[in-house]
Amino acid sequence: MTPSDGIDTTTADETRISTDDPALESERFRAFDRPDGRIGVRNRLLVLPSVICSHIVADRIADEIPAAVSAPHDHGCAQLGADNDQTERTFLGVGRNPNVSGVLVVGLGCEVVQSEGVAQRFAESGVPVRELSIQAEGGSDRTIERGIDVAGTLASEQSEAETAATLGDLTVGVVSSDVQRSTLETADPLVGEFVQRVVDAGGRAVVAGTERFVPHGDRACEAVADEATRREFEQLLETKRRIPARTAGLQHRAAGRSFDEVSRSWNGLPVRDVLSYGEPATHESDVAIVDAPSRFAEAATGLAAAGAHVIVHGTADGIPSGHPVVPIVKVTGDESTADALAADIDVDATTTGVDDFTETVLEILEGDPSCAERHGLTEFAITRIGPSM
Repeated sequence: MTPSDGIDTTTADETRISTDDPALESERFRAFDRPDGRIGVRNRLLVLPSVICSHIVADRIADEIPAAVSAPHDHGCAQLGADNDQTERTFLGVGRNPNVSGVLVVGLGCEVVQSEGVAQRFAESGVPVRELSIQAEGGSDRTIERGIDVAGTLASEQSEAETAATLGDLTVGVVSSDVQRSTLETADPLVGEFVQRVVDAGGRAVVAGTERFVPHGDRACEAVADEATRREFEQLLETKRRIPARTAGLQHRAAGRSFDEVSRSWNGLPVRDVLSYGEPATHESDVAIVDAPSRFAEAATGLAAAGAHVIVHGTADGIPSGHPVVPIVKVTGDESTADALAADIDVDATTTGVDDFTETVLEILEGDPSCAERHGLTEFAITRIGPSM
């Protein structure tokens, strides 16, 4: 993508944003113009295995296409009903992410989440899509050969059309994977200031990490903007209380903090919606809570499915992993982590203010690789509801 300096503001881009406000002008960046009016900050061709059995084939297809990424996972078969539904919902959400220009679904043929059905639902929603099945194609080698040809065609059909965008066009994903002091007191407040800036510009945020809110049910529900959403949030938190937490340690530590402390990453903005895992966001402003854990890989996939263009990850440990579809901005408030993992941390919150933070994010939105992207680090995981068989 080209730098935002020198953009010709006399084009049709003026219909998206006004250039009269100097603050908006300074927050402009170039983005990919999607046919449905959305913008994308990456142009990914997603090679999506519909089942664990086809993920190696999907990987090998994606390896041969410069624009392609794959999403290897261990789902799509031998799961109980609710998990099957969630897996398919998540596939659809991630493939509809605005950073995705097209999808090649690769199945085995005997899985529960059938590649043909997933592809059909993509087509119905207007996503450019193709589908292959290993059993129908006659084996892995033939599927790889055929997949490279099909993916190459999809890639050649990608639109490279660009438009001017601002922070107000963004859906920002937010997850803090711990409740350590440096995260709560240094990283999260900086992230919250940035989220406030996005919302003030007209954008919105989606936030993962529901287990940290369970100990603060009444106070958490006070942050919800309307009665219907409040009831949804209450029901979600009650469900979480009845199910043993996989991250019980984090939930216990969150109980030792106030709700205001564990919610600093969105700066006290109103909660407008509560989303199931894999569900796309529809709120127009402020914040939606995604029913996703704080574990980074699962949270990132849930946020990508919600439609996040970019994900801001607060981490005291400096977890060096990314996501195949969405650029990740790593933020730490821990000085030792910032020093030890300088090449893996995008923002050192101990030395960075919101203006510099915003500039870093804008550069990544414009196309500069984040640390995880530069290292080629991606991870794709879907959270589970129950056991697999």
